[in-house]
Amino acid sequence: MERESQFVGESGAFLDAVEQASRAAPLDRPVLVIGERGTGKELIAERLHRLSQRWEGPLITLNCAALPETLIEAELFGHEAGAFTGATRARAGAFEEADNGTLFLDELATLSAAAQERLLRAVEYGQVSRIGSNRPIRVDVRIVAATNENLPDLVERNKFRADLLDRLSFEVVTLPPLRVREGDILILADYFGRRMAVELDWPGWQGFGDNAVKALLTHDWPGNVRELRNVVERAIYRWTAPGEPVDTIQLDPFDSPWQMPATTAAPTGDTAAEAAPAAPRRVVSDFKAAVESYEREILEAALERARYNQRQTAKALGLSYDQLRHALKRHDMIG
Repeated sequence: MERESQFVGESGAFLDAVEQASRAAPLDRPVLVIGERGTGKELIAERLHRLSQRWEGPLITLNCAALPETLIEAELFGHEAGAFTGATRARAGAFEEADNGTLFLDELATLSAAAQERLLRAVEYGQVSRIGSNRPIRVDVRIVAATNENLPDLVERNKFRADLLDRLSFEVVTLPPLRVREGDILILADYFGRRMAVELDWPGWQGFGDNAVKALLTHDWPGNVRELRNVVERAIYRWTAPGEPVDTIQLDPFDSPWQMPATTAAPTGDTAAEAAPAAPRRVVSDFKAAVESYEREILEAALERARYNQRQTAKALGLSYDQLRHALKRHDMIG
């Protein structure tokens, strides 16, 4: 996602969060960024760095969830040659790389208890030791951390250290989910739409039709801005009338007449004994009629999903426009 896109919007909740981050940026203190996936936590971390006194220094990002527990400490604090199998040479960790700059720790809540303890010591004393060495290394690092977890709740359940949370939460910026950013959905959708239209060399951008606007405004957006961008760009890429308002929105890219059924674990024990027997297969006495009936059901469902746009229906079914028209005529669904 382009770095400026998350800062498009005018809702009060959105502007308050951005302003809070801007006020905290010049202070050389840790900041904790809380928000659902796709709300732009990394972009807030970049804003905190760029508006700080450390803006000329490095901004090092480490996704704590992307590394196995056995490697996270080595990534954070570095290691000496021979410290573990595969460590053929010494390597600086994220703290050393971020010296005189900012270290952004994403998915903070996934850190193991051992990594939390070492992180606490690094924050408290401003020094780290590489794995395989007892030599302390002084570091001057501002920490910005992010998570989509409820850290106070994790502290209550002994899943996260209370003293580490105290050290990292000088300021807490909580990003609002897109579903509560009243007015911002269409602003962001138009922003992404214009950019995609330019990328596809459209003759112009006419916005969204009524059906598309309704779909955009009634969706909950669990993936927030990241999901919105994907939905908008996919709708424009699939639209067959460049220069006209985009009026078909497919929220679920996996939606298809041939979508694979959800898999469920086989019941065991008492659950298996209580499970209802599978429904018997329907006995077909007229094979041709059954096939014709099923084909018509597929066509009707696909047309409804595409809001009866035949070109969109053909694309969704993997047919050419002429093939779809032939099938519709065969079933007396068009004149």
